[in-house]
Amino acid sequence: MSQNEIAESLNLLEQDWDIDPTLKRFMLGKITDVSDRPIKVSDVIFHVPYLNSQKRYILWKCYWPDCHNCCNRQGRLPLTSDDLLTIGAGLKYKTTSDFVKNETLVVTYQEPGPSGQMTTMTSINLKRKADETSADDGTHIPCRFLDEEGGCSMHPDRPGVCYLYPFSSWLENEKGRARVHATYQFTGDCPGFYLAENLSPMKDELEEYSKIIYDYNMASNRTNREGFGLTSLG
Repeated sequence: MSQNEIAESLNLLEQDWDIDPTLKRFMLGKITDVSDRPIKVSDVIFHVPYLNSQKRYILWKCYWPDCHNCCNRQGRLPLTSDDLLTIGAGLKYKTTSDFVKNETLVVTYQEPGPSGQMTTMTSINLKRKADETSADDGTHIPCRFLDEEGGCSMHPDRPGVCYLYPFSSWLENEKGRARVHATYQFTGDCPGFYLAENLSPMKDELEEYSKIIYDYNMASNRTNREGFGLTSLG
């Protein structure tokens, strides 16, 4: 996301939430004295930002059900091969091909990789609105499966990617073994970030998300092998 898009998202967020001024400056790229503090939790290495001048980590907690911005401002919902089966069945489709034809879009987009290189992704995405087109891809759209109480009408069978927020993740080859890495997405849409002197307040979240992130990466990798998606490095 561009700094202008993040600034726009933060301005909208501040209409309902108090945002730490230091965190706002960081998300807008105005604080650059930042260290990457990796921490291994189970099978995932989390890269947690540390603000050197503040001597504080950036941590996170979810404010659901008071907040569901991640569902109200969705950019895209790529599906794994597991999602195609589970969600298709939940929506009462008899065949996966009928579900794909009626409820999804195939899109190609680019994302910055962990080393700054651009990664080209082709994926089958769940339509966030019934009449979504490829021109809508990457834009902020409220998910059609979000109910009036802020819950997901598909839960627990919602797309695997929904469980990741606010993390992004990737695989790296380490001595012939795939290692899962994860860090935050700073889109300006989530009020759950805060500053802390150490990592202990987020211990439970890191434990919970290590399994979620690992399982999703395995499912995503399997999806590419099965021909339902494509990833290429630029």
